[in-house]
Amino acid sequence: MAEDLVINKTATKPQQYESLIPQIEGLLLGETDFIANLANVCAALKEQFNWFWVGFYLVRDGELVLAPFQGPVACTRIKKGKGVCGSSWAEAKTLIVPDVDAFPGHIACATASKSEIVLPLIKNGEVIGVLDVDSEFLNHFDITDQFYLEQVIKLVLNN
Repeated sequence: MAEDLVINKTATKPQQYESLIPQIEGLLLGETDFIANLANVCAALKEQFNWFWVGFYLVRDGELVLAPFQGPVACTRIKKGKGVCGSSWAEAKTLIVPDVDAFPGHIACATASKSEIVLPLIKNGEVIGVLDVDSEFLNHFDITDQFYLEQVIKLVLNN
């Protein structure tokens, strides 16, 4: 697949995802390097939605460690159960946070971040990382984002 994505920012959110997901699938097709695939997924999501920050953290030696991302510099390590990412890891579930300042124990890597969605990457019943997406707007993420981002994660994990 060509590296240029077809981006349509005027479509509805579901239409944007439905256009982007096959393109992500094409980016991943035939590439076996996990880190390279995470990097391209971040870039594709950032390009389509222009979120403040989008990236992965991977479980390494009992911590989440920063992996490929797009956006400003980020926290490098997160403990299990700490902040939104660590909580998603500990609970093995997606967390949608409409206002990060109201989330107990939120880790403010960037003060411009106002809302967040974090989805666990679960392989063989174990969380191996998380996909973290931040917006500079309150209440930015919803179940539509959860539904489609879970599809993106499946593509990454099954490639």
